[in-house]
Amino acid sequence: MDTVALVQETLDRVADKWTLNVIEELHSGQLRFSQLQARVPGISQKMLTKTLRQLERDGLVTRYVHATVPPRVDYTLTPLGESLSEAVCGIWLWAEKHGPDVQAARARYDSR
Repeated sequence: MDTVALVQETLDRVADKWTLNVIEELHSGQLRFSQLQARVPGISQKMLTKTLRQLERDGLVTRYVHATVPPRVDYTLTPLGESLSEAVCGIWLWAEKHGPDVQAARARYDSR
């Protein structure tokens, strides 16, 4: 796969509705599936499962299954996932800093 295709796929992945939220929550450390679902408001069990599987396939998340009854499953970011988290952190910081500016610009545009 060439670099352009990988960049496009990565942008598509992190720009979906749930991936950045899941990465952000896992950035704080290992979480159980139920903890992760509680921390990402509005995500269904099906979507969280799908998102985690995609992240695991891309090497960004590790899934730990504990041999207990009932089974316990934990998720954590891999070093690759941590590096992506740090890379996209700039977007979060930018949005926090410039959110009021964007809202003001939208209001000016909409009032025309």
